[in-house]
Amino acid sequence: MKIVVLDGYTLNPGDLSWDGLKELGEIQIHDRSPKEQVLERSIDADILLTNKAIVSKEVIEQCKNLKYIGVLATGYNIVDIKAAKEKGIIVSNVPAYGTNSVAQLTFALLLEITNGAGLHSNAVKGGEWTNSADFSFWHQSLVELAGKTLGIVGLGTIGRAVAKIALAMEMKVIAHHKHPDRDKMEGVSFVSLEECFEQSDVVSLHCPLNDQNKGFVNASLLKKMKPSAILLNTSRGPLINEADLAEALNNNVISGAGLDVLSVEPPSLDNPLIGAKNCIITPHIAWATLEARKRLLNKAVENLKMFLEGKAQNQV
Repeated sequence: MKIVVLDGYTLNPGDLSWDGLKELGEIQIHDRSPKEQVLERSIDADILLTNKAIVSKEVIEQCKNLKYIGVLATGYNIVDIKAAKEKGIIVSNVPAYGTNSVAQLTFALLLEITNGAGLHSNAVKGGEWTNSADFSFWHQSLVELAGKTLGIVGLGTIGRAVAKIALAMEMKVIAHHKHPDRDKMEGVSFVSLEECFEQSDVVSLHCPLNDQNKGFVNASLLKKMKPSAILLNTSRGPLINEADLAEALNNNVISGAGLDVLSVEPPSLDNPLIGAKNCIITPHIAWATLEARKRLLNKAVENLKMFLEGKAQNQV
């Protein structure tokens, strides 16, 4: 049984063990697989594991031994699911491995915007406190979150985890969600999308990306927000029209944004949000705590074991 890991580095840059996978067959692990090398590396594989390397229809059709594709993530749009089904190839993913980690980074972004801990630490290291005429100083208006309204777009597993933190911080929580009756949550009121953006001091995106909501956060919706409002996105970059958000930030339509995802990753330097006013961007790291990555790898190994035992799980 030949197992090929197409892009293992982001999951395991060296602080985790591949031993559980090695017990299941002959294994080849590639740190990264450029598009032009995916087919060549996959051609003899029985099992493919991929995080972001694209497994296209062409690859699936030419890999005669391929029986199983394990996605080392929750999102599986990098695999041509239709082509896999036509060939009887099982595709699995790993859901809900990073819920708490993503919720944690959501608030890390928010707290940096509202308190500027990193900003002020750098100021102190630059000598500003030493040379200050006062015992205390600040470079921005500091914001207390208690009593503020957090609007969540998508009250799924991660959205609910974010809501719990917000409620613990004595924030008011409202949400726009496809299934409000099914997914009621104590302390959370459901509103329309427009009301969510109009009423919130902070809007946080936690919805999946699809053809219907691509770029839905646009100039029109941003103009409905309070001038003091903050937008957070730890979900999917293409949910936001980036040019519209950059313009809104630079023209003080809203006060700030905290983003862990962009429409193209890695981004080009001409992305309008790089350098936009009051915009914090982290390089898609919400999922990447050691604990979350360990859960992800363990579940991916378990998925493969179950498949080999004829009990495939987490199929997509």
